[in-house]
Amino acid sequence: MLQKRLFFLLIAISIVFSASAQLRIGLKGGFSTTDVDAKDFRVTDPGGIDQLGVALKEARYGIHGGLVLRAQINRFLIQPEVLFNSNRVDYLITDLNTQISGVFSEKFQYLDIPVLVGFKFGPLRLMGGPQGHVYINNSSDLIDFQNYEQTFKDVTLSWLGGVGLDIWNLMLDVRYEGGLTKFGDHINFFNTRYDFANRPSRWLFSAGFLFGGK
Repeated sequence: MLQKRLFFLLIAISIVFSASAQLRIGLKGGFSTTDVDAKDFRVTDPGGIDQLGVALKEARYGIHGGLVLRAQINRFLIQPEVLFNSNRVDYLITDLNTQISGVFSEKFQYLDIPVLVGFKFGPLRLMGGPQGHVYINNSSDLIDFQNYEQTFKDVTLSWLGGVGLDIWNLMLDVRYEGGLTKFGDHINFFNTRYDFANRPSRWLFSAGFLFGGK
């Protein structure tokens, strides 16, 4: 709760700072890779009998895009963004009674709201800050299984750090994201929550365009 309050406080500070700073608005888009060192788990029914084996098969590339607001005074800048983020994960699930396996996919959509602060040295930017993730929607093949339920948190937090390069009005960014919630912590079988005991990280690559003068 404290982390969420600090995040929204930083948003308020960025709004106040923007009132006296040079403002520019832009559009950006890109893709991300997810690094997960996940452990497999088994789903056990209320009688203690193993029913399913669940393994992460692949965390695929995600895509994101949206709006950027940059407020700058001299070399210091604050850059809040609002980005639509979509990604997909494939699971390998084995029925332990029949030993039949199959690949099942989930797709997630979030509204990502990073609030970055940093410094600009010529065309180079160094930036970092918190990022909020607002859950929007998902689609999952796992709903085909009996006794499966999903529980998503409305808002989660992570942190970002990275470098950027400005060439004329073009923005190029490489960022590292850490501190995500445990991977798969929304998965519930037989009213028991399962996750892969891992907090994944992501690399994000993006390009964008800022409107207005330098």
